[in-house]
Amino acid sequence: MPDPIHPQTRIGHVHLKVADLERALGFYCGVLGFALTQRYGSQAAFVSAGGYHHHIGLNTWESAGGSPPPPGTTGLYHLAILYPDRAALADALRRVEAAGIPLDGASDHGVSEALYLRDPDGNGVELYRDRPEAEWPRDPEGGLAMVTRRLDLAGLRTEA
Repeated sequence: MPDPIHPQTRIGHVHLKVADLERALGFYCGVLGFALTQRYGSQAAFVSAGGYHHHIGLNTWESAGGSPPPPGTTGLYHLAILYPDRAALADALRRVEAAGIPLDGASDHGVSEALYLRDPDGNGVELYRDRPEAEWPRDPEGGLAMVTRRLDLAGLRTEA
């Protein structure tokens, strides 16, 4: 087997093709609260949290006016946005609900709590927070034993 990847390697950013840049910015900046860091005219924009150069790139270079890919095709399943704690995830839920955006699902995976929804272009978006590693569920041999259970949304709302 090849040597493993360096353990500090991380996914740096996601770049999405969108049909309407302003609509996408309305979702990622207006609803979720990312900051616009740079624009390339009316065709591309970069957004981030915490002053990073960009976590999400948005462009219409090949997709202006386009439609989402049909079900049954390959492509991005979802992008996942990691929040630092439960209160921040609760705030994200509040923002999404205030914008009238429906959830596709909400799950407790044992290792994390996650909200699933779609952006205006139909891209899957997961908003989640990780539990501390000491709380992760384990099997009798000590291996990871993730689950999928219904997330207590009422309880999460009380954290906001």
